[in-house]
Amino acid sequence: MSINLTKGQAISLQKSDGGTLSAVRMGLGWQAAPRRGLFGSRTREIDLDASAVLFAGKQPVDVVFFRHLVSDDGSVRHTGDNLVGGAGQGGDDEAVLVDLQRVPVHIDQIVFTVNSFTGQTFQEVQNAFCRLVDETNGQELARYTLDGGGQYTAQIMAKVHRTGGGWTMTAIGASANGRTFQDLMPAILPHL
Repeated sequence: MSINLTKGQAISLQKSDGGTLSAVRMGLGWQAAPRRGLFGSRTREIDLDASAVLFAGKQPVDVVFFRHLVSDDGSVRHTGDNLVGGAGQGGDDEAVLVDLQRVPVHIDQIVFTVNSFTGQTFQEVQNAFCRLVDETNGQELARYTLDGGGQYTAQIMAKVHRTGGGWTMTAIGASANGRTFQDLMPAILPHL
């Protein structure tokens, strides 16, 4: 059963049987919002990019994104760049796979972001979401849906972080501006 998260809400990634998750997928989806024009409404392709920034404390250690698809240690993998979006209603347009058992012990947080590399704002996006899926069985565990658009070009979507002997997912949902994950670093740091 999937949980619909609200901004700031956290859920444990422990399995109901007491076990721990071994591999998760953070899926991101979106659609272009129709725009009214002289001859009716139309949509423009939207290129959003998912990134996962790996932190040790408050220090970024590695990043996985469309130009660096696998973390240096191999525990985090991006499935590839989607230049147009369009699934939006449930399917993932971009995904980042995390093998939680292989994440090095010094990495305590992985922050997931989405940004518009081409500079389009979220006013031009609809049905945007992130969802966490148990990669071993395909079961959706949690979903965070973005509310409305805005004059920003990025979102700090969520993070998974170590708590005790396991992991927790927290929905962040903070707007930001930037074309790349590097541009978002000042906006990410307050959420660590």
